[in-house]
Amino acid sequence: MIGILNEQKGVVMVYHYRYYPNPSPKPHPYTHYSYYQPYGYHTYDDRRAMWSDYGPNPLVLNIAQATRQNTNFRTTIWTGNHLQLTLMHLNPGEDIGLEIHQDHDQFIRVEEGEGLVQLGDRNDQLTFQQSVYPGDIIMIPAGKWHNIINTGQIPLKIYSLYGPPEHPYGTIHPTKPVNML
Repeated sequence: MIGILNEQKGVVMVYHYRYYPNPSPKPHPYTHYSYYQPYGYHTYDDRRAMWSDYGPNPLVLNIAQATRQNTNFRTTIWTGNHLQLTLMHLNPGEDIGLEIHQDHDQFIRVEEGEGLVQLGDRNDQLTFQQSVYPGDIIMIPAGKWHNIINTGQIPLKIYSLYGPPEHPYGTIHPTKPVNML
């Protein structure tokens, strides 16, 4: 889903699955496929893209664009029975918070910004540290303590895949939850 702001009308056009920069009255060549259809116009007061969890339905998404557009600390975009996709936005100096996932692996990709990844077998011994930049991926095995810190001057934009899902369906945290501070 992508939201496009029309400054003159104060409307965000929200499209699920595909980005449509110039809506036209002409039918799209793939209109007989329902997953290519825009869902229509929506007004959204704070002028940010409206996000929703589309799992477990099929989803085609420009993940780089969606990740860069996300302004929430955490947005769950897709939750299935065995996999989950989340987008994250870390402000300069902010971190995801030290955490461990005992029963699943995690994949993270950096789309924008720079950061520091810390991993270890114990929460007081994060022996692996590596700087990350746009295009880098981070593979976190189950049972490893980990944290990511935004060390740059701009927001760190990442997306994460969990298997199995980590967060409840539809989770959106506009800011870092208090229990993670």
